[in-house]
Amino acid sequence: MPLLHSTYQKPFYYPNEHIETLVPALFRKVKGVKYDRQRLDIVDGDFLDLDWSRIKADSAYGRRLVILSHGLEGDTYRPYIKGMVKYFNQKNWDALAWNHRGCSGEMNRLARFYHSGATEDLRAVVNYVLQSQVYESIALIGFSLGGNMTLKYLGEEGANIHHTLKKAVVYSVPLHLSSCSASLRQKRNWIYAQKFRSELKSKIRQKSRLMPERLSAEHLPKIITLKDFDDYYTAPLHGFKDAEDYYAQASSVHFVDKIAIPTLVVNAQNDPFLAPECFPYEKFAQLENVYFETPATGGHCGFAPSDKGGFYWSEHRAWEFVSEKL
Repeated sequence: MPLLHSTYQKPFYYPNEHIETLVPALFRKVKGVKYDRQRLDIVDGDFLDLDWSRIKADSAYGRRLVILSHGLEGDTYRPYIKGMVKYFNQKNWDALAWNHRGCSGEMNRLARFYHSGATEDLRAVVNYVLQSQVYESIALIGFSLGGNMTLKYLGEEGANIHHTLKKAVVYSVPLHLSSCSASLRQKRNWIYAQKFRSELKSKIRQKSRLMPERLSAEHLPKIITLKDFDDYYTAPLHGFKDAEDYYAQASSVHFVDKIAIPTLVVNAQNDPFLAPECFPYEKFAQLENVYFETPATGGHCGFAPSDKGGFYWSEHRAWEFVSEKL
């Protein structure tokens, strides 16, 4: 598909990509979203916490649903999730925002956590919704790690994807995980890496106290970078040889050519998390169902400011793509 020209323009008072990234994450407030939480028990004995925002208490057949996947160490209460939920609710769509394992405020049951390629969890959520036969149209929206997971899932499903899944939109996607890991090790990204590393190490400590026979915190002093965390914990806990093996197997850039439904990928060119490998223009130009939009600015999951209704450009853009006939 053709590469898309983007209409996004940053506010003049946002001087750089770090302000564009941090201000929406730290200061945006989204009011009026109320969730009904549901615990979904999955086949491996673990659980996923689902947060529903329905436009009516009882959903009649034929309704529309958007399923949202958050980013690394996020949850369903992040402003970028709640903003999208509220926007789609106002367009008469139900919304289901789901929490990755260990991200809902309660530690999950197994030694494993979540990761960028854990499509088995997204698949469990989607299949649960499909089995209910309540909705005739479903769209998927993902951010950052959740965007990578969404693209990988769509590629794995390929032409066999269920007819109820109509479209997908993803933002700020680390399409090539190895190069993004290297990008986060750069000095300019210290603040983000430090935050992620601190939160992930805290979860290891918490879980090691809950299940000391299955998970040890002994490697935590060795973790200086996020790649170290992936080498010592993400990889062995999830069946990969090491961090680079995990990155190679989980990177969504290797799956996008199999996607069979219209899908929009939006990566800001000044995203501090993304490496040049996350902008494979030639590859995307040859894809049949994937549209690639790369605004010059936007930061990571930013795309501020809000309009008079409090909505961001990313919410308008997702709705525009999902609702238009291609």
